[in-house]
Amino acid sequence: MTKKNQIEIIGGGLAGCEAAWQAASRGCPVRLYDMKPHRFSPAHSSPLLAEMVCSNSLRSDAQNSAVGLLKEEMRRLGSLIMQVAAETAVPAGKALAVNRDHFSQEITKHLEQHPLVEIVRQEQTEIPPPSDAPIILATGPLTSESMADSLAQLTGRERLAFYDAIAPIVHAESLDMNIVYLKSRYDDGPGDYLNCPMNKEDYFAFITALKEAETVPLKDFEEVKYFEGCLPIEVMVARGDNTLRFGPMKPVGLDDPRTGRWPYAVVQLRKENKQGSLYNLVGFQTKLTYGEQKRIFRMIPGLAEADFARLGSIHRNTFVCAPELLEPTLQLKSRPDLFLAGQLSGVEGYVESTAMGLLAGINASRMLTGKSLVIPPPETAIGALITHLTLSDPKHFQPSNVNFGLFPEWDKSMPKMGKRQRGDLRASTALEALTRWQRENELQ
Repeated sequence: MTKKNQIEIIGGGLAGCEAAWQAASRGCPVRLYDMKPHRFSPAHSSPLLAEMVCSNSLRSDAQNSAVGLLKEEMRRLGSLIMQVAAETAVPAGKALAVNRDHFSQEITKHLEQHPLVEIVRQEQTEIPPPSDAPIILATGPLTSESMADSLAQLTGRERLAFYDAIAPIVHAESLDMNIVYLKSRYDDGPGDYLNCPMNKEDYFAFITALKEAETVPLKDFEEVKYFEGCLPIEVMVARGDNTLRFGPMKPVGLDDPRTGRWPYAVVQLRKENKQGSLYNLVGFQTKLTYGEQKRIFRMIPGLAEADFARLGSIHRNTFVCAPELLEPTLQLKSRPDLFLAGQLSGVEGYVESTAMGLLAGINASRMLTGKSLVIPPPETAIGALITHLTLSDPKHFQPSNVNFGLFPEWDKSMPKMGKRQRGDLRASTALEALTRWQRENELQ
């Protein structure tokens, strides 16, 4: 039972640990539940908190990259994960990578030694009933079946996903608009889709590359659960040379304005955000390796210089339909006492998951102490992720890593500039906004 003066956090991964640290650092007692070592998920093996099970990399540390900027914002907000990552870093070029054993040991030690943090080694199989005190659910992408059932009962099973089927996303500015054309199937007007036309030679070169490409093997705990309406593109092409031409690459009704005829095949791109800075490759969910995706998808006419904001994947990942369910404070709309954090909230990646834990911890502590809850500015990396979670189209929502395509649209009057220069400007704008937000809300 939740105490009225204590925050309960379920899940001892990166997000849960960060949430616990943020709340305890603000003077709030925390009870952090972790089921290890009594029970392990299929991917975990260490009894320590904050176990990194995939990579030991937290990706780029350059502030003019979106993820590097996100890490800097977290440092300025007193992130435990960022502090320990710096202390346990190993050489990795421009990336921030850690010795994962030392990293988990230090996170565990910091939380065990904090006087306001109680660590309970016990599995929680259901969401606690409504309480006067906040609850943070941060059970991660491998949330147990019993906890997932509890969340499904609360939110509706149709709003809960158990596998990502993610198609790549490209930055609009990297597309060759001398090749790509705007048209929806059979529409008289310009339409809403961008189209990349292929002739017969282009198409067969493309599917040959797909057939020969390297894929990412399923983990031992992942089952092949492909839905017929959402098959990996490499599975479709294995069913026959014309499968894609009669599926996601069907050219019917997509007359190329330069020829007045249908191409042999078409790759369609759909807007990923309202400002049209990002486009999704429709039907291109895939388990190709990242290197193969870049090589093969740049064979598509108009995508030779494609700058990918996100690459495709299909993997086990429990997450909610955030635009329907979450407030920008990370509270569940139907349960204001319940916050979601980590990948469960609808983000991808270690850093992004931790950032959601950070914000959930801040807001849970403010709720417990009677302060108004806070929403980070959209110009910041944290704010851009919140915008993605809460303002995306629910029909097409998928988890995302942080990228500059999620940020507010550029002022049209601004002069053109290179990618690095744009990143520098994004970073300076974000950090200025973060500083104002911290000052206004006494978050120093």
